[in-house]
Amino acid sequence: MLALVLGAWLLVRQLGWAEGEWDRTERQFTICGQGSSAACVVDGDTLRLGQRRVRLTGFDAPELHGQCDAESQLARAARDELAAWLNRGAFEMDGGADPPRDQYGRELREVRRGGELLADSMIERGLARRSRLDRGWC
Repeated sequence: MLALVLGAWLLVRQLGWAEGEWDRTERQFTICGQGSSAACVVDGDTLRLGQRRVRLTGFDAPELHGQCDAESQLARAARDELAAWLNRGAFEMDGGADPPRDQYGRELREVRRGGELLADSMIERGLARRSRLDRGWC
C-alpha cells in the first residue's frame, strides 16, 4: 500500500498536477545558534525565517541528536549542505500564504531552484532519504 501511495505522489509531482503557488525567496542563511537567527538552518530538513519554522518536504534528514555518532555526524553534514544549497541564490518555496502545517506547527514546504528540487539534491548526496520509513542511520 505504501508503495502505491508513494508511486501516486511521484506521478502527480512529475506531471505537475500538484503545482501550487510558489514564492521566490533570496536570503542568506546561517546555522541557528551560530549567527543571526533572522534566516537560519535548524537541521538537515528544517529552517527558521524569523519566528516562522519551516519543515522542508520530500525528504527526511538524520537527527542531530541521533541514535548513534554516525547519525549525528551525517546530520551535521546535512545541515551544513542545506545551508550551502540555500545560500547559492534565489529559490522558490511552495505553499503560498497559508501552507499546511505539521503536528508541531511548522510550515510544510517543498523547495526548488530552477528545475532542481532540494529533496532530490539532498537524497542524491546521501544526506537524506525519501521517507522516515527507511531503515535507521546507524
